[in-house]
Amino acid sequence: MNWTIDCYHAAVEKLILNLPEGLLSRYVRLTKAMLQFGPNLGMPHTHAMGGGLFELRLTGKEGITRVFWCATVGQPIVILHRFIKKSEQTPLQRLRVARSRLLKVKGS
Repeated sequence: MNWTIDCYHAAVEKLILNLPEGLLSRYVRLTKAMLQFGPNLGMPHTHAMGGGLFELRLTGKEGITRVFWCATVGQPIVILHRFIKKSEQTPLQRLRVARSRLLKVKGS
């Protein structure tokens, strides 16, 4: 199957493109792999968050960033949200934003 990647909104794309160089490089490498092999790269690269929400796990010398995304068979992979991780657990507010966008993408 041929995969494509879209961003939920231009603001999300801008946040991605403004990542520090090392994290942006990792993002590009992992999304190229997703385009070629499909969205589920497995741990430590991707992680299921439940309900069709997944995270792309980016780590570099600049820190840790998480990129939430969703995928549906026959549809593009949609990048929903990006944030810089500063604590062990994913902040609930960031998870709420991603889940809200997921529902809008899925039309529920």
